Amino acid sequence: MLGSLYTSVSGMKGHMMSLNVSGNNIANINSIGFKAGRVTFQETLVQTLRGATKPHDGMGGVSPLQIGLGMGVGTIDNIFSQGVLQNTGVATDLGINGEGFFILSDGETEYFTRVGSFGYDADGNLVNPANGLILQGRLGNNDGVISAGSAIRDISLPFGRKVPAEATTTVDFSCNLDASATTATSTLLLSGTTGITAVFGDAVNGAGGTHVITITGDNAIASSMAGSNLVDPAALDGSETLASLGITDCSDFTLSVDGGDAISIAGLSDSSTITDVINSINASVTGVTASLEGGEVVLARDYAGDGAMYNITTSDGVAGNISRQLFGAAAGSAFVVNNGTATTLIVSDVFTPTGKAAMGAVSLGLKFNESTGIVTGISDLAGGGIRVDANEGLAAGTAEVETAPTEHFSSIVVYDTLGVEHNLTVRFTRSAETGKWYWDASLDGTEQIKGGQAGSVSFNEDGSLAAFLYDGGTNSFSFSPANGANEVSIAFESGTPGSFDGITQFSSAFSTAAKGQDGYGMGALTSVSIDTSGIITGFFSNGVSKSIAQIILAKFNNPAGLEKIGDSLYVTSSNSGLAVKGEPGKIVNASISGGALEMSNVDLAEEFVSMVVAQRGFQANARILQASDQMLTELVQLTR
Repeated sequence: MLGSLYTSVSGMKGHMMSLNVSGNNIANINSIGFKAGRVTFQETLVQTLRGATKPHDGMGGVSPLQIGLGMGVGTIDNIFSQGVLQNTGVATDLGINGEGFFILSDGETEYFTRVGSFGYDADGNLVNPANGLILQGRLGNNDGVISAGSAIRDISLPFGRKVPAEATTTVDFSCNLDASATTATSTLLLSGTTGITAVFGDAVNGAGGTHVITITGDNAIASSMAGSNLVDPAALDGSETLASLGITDCSDFTLSVDGGDAISIAGLSDSSTITDVINSINASVTGVTASLEGGEVVLARDYAGDGAMYNITTSDGVAGNISRQLFGAAAGSAFVVNNGTATTLIVSDVFTPTGKAAMGAVSLGLKFNESTGIVTGISDLAGGGIRVDANEGLAAGTAEVETAPTEHFSSIVVYDTLGVEHNLTVRFTRSAETGKWYWDASLDGTEQIKGGQAGSVSFNEDGSLAAFLYDGGTNSFSFSPANGANEVSIAFESGTPGSFDGITQFSSAFSTAAKGQDGYGMGALTSVSIDTSGIITGFFSNGVSKSIAQIILAKFNNPAGLEKIGDSLYVTSSNSGLAVKGEPGKIVNASISGGALEMSNVDLAEEFVSMVVAQRGFQANARILQASDQMLTELVQLTR
């Protein structure tokens, strides 16, 4: 009977322990990174009253007869489930999403915690402000490289830390050069004897430079012949009557043009004058002009060209008719005007791009006046787009036409080894060759350019980059800053040949620009940010950002085996295993949330239930104690 007293006492003690754990959980419901505890119970000593016997001699087996002597606490576990991450907006507040612990150190001992409320001390160390322990990680070198093999040490972020100036080594270009752009406005520099009166328009090929136009040969000549008056040959003045010239038949006079139908010149009589004949011809026949020149009537074809194609034929000559008497046509034959000649003009152009060597001669086309057949202009100059006029007819000689360049500029600031800024401008100039541009680089200060100042960039038919070349066989643009700094050599990165990742050429607006360069002046650390992998990136006053450090986390085979030492800190124990340290997201399956803290994982509703259960357990064990006491009282009273 006394055993029931001790059994009930053990139960009361155990449930008091459970209540203590629940109380601690509830007390820490707002503690950052707190992990709730849990009590598990187990039966303790057992008194065996009778052992078990096995079946024998036809009898069944007998189970053991045992009685328990109470309960005890089996474990008090830490539940390492994920707590809710709460945004704080403080850059140095860190929350772990996943497994693992922050590593803190006092210089001798390592501590582990889920509490991520960090700040800076006077030396720029990243510390837990509650206890001064320093957060551990790997530090980056001056180039911002964090080696996986570097030692884990205190993370220090000294604001005001200087990053030295770095000279520019590359400039990256991207986007588009307009394949159809042109601002190549034409200007007539010299016309000479060519008869060229004006040029208008912009070159289709967009190329700027000087066109030397050489013209040889003759323009087309229209057929034109004077008749031969047969009667008393003398200089006619137009007032003579046809009768005075021995013309007795005016009815059969016709003209045909270019072998066409005969056109009758009607309305004439022997009293008509020479002037009347001229006026009738001009009124009746299109493409022919009659005139009085040198005392004779001249018939001229209005359209110049080969006489075999462009000619005038009168009716046959008969004694007493106009063809015979006025124009001298032989009897039975016509007066034929067919002495015109076709043009023999040949035009060639030698183009010298601005600042470049002359290109090979190119043949140009001729423009004819549709009414006269005379060559009055040149076509195809600079790929077209330029109108070249010779109003009175083109003639042999030499002319010069200048075209302005089609250009696109891009500027960017680059740096020398002292961190001094230099304004670099790259000009792209359209070439006369399809798919090719020239480029040249310049600086607007007292710098001395050493090499790689100019070159060319060419494109494939699909608009992708074909090649980016430097003149002179170099592969970079170099200059002396002339301020004591070292010579600067810059490679222009234009993209991958055959692809569209750099400069392209499409019929679209200009957008090519120097999008970036890798140089910078001296700067001081002004702020930091922390990414999910624990990389701490420093932002400097010169616009440079570099990786300064990386936070390292620790994980354990048995995190429940860690030993609490207060301040939300843990240390290793013989049952936790050694810490496995590594980068978040790689070695440790976790990510870090900057500007957030992990809240306690205590479930308040569950804790209230545990409190009720503990209370009822304690109450029930107290009842056993009370009942046992009453039974002992009755036993004692039996002796009275």
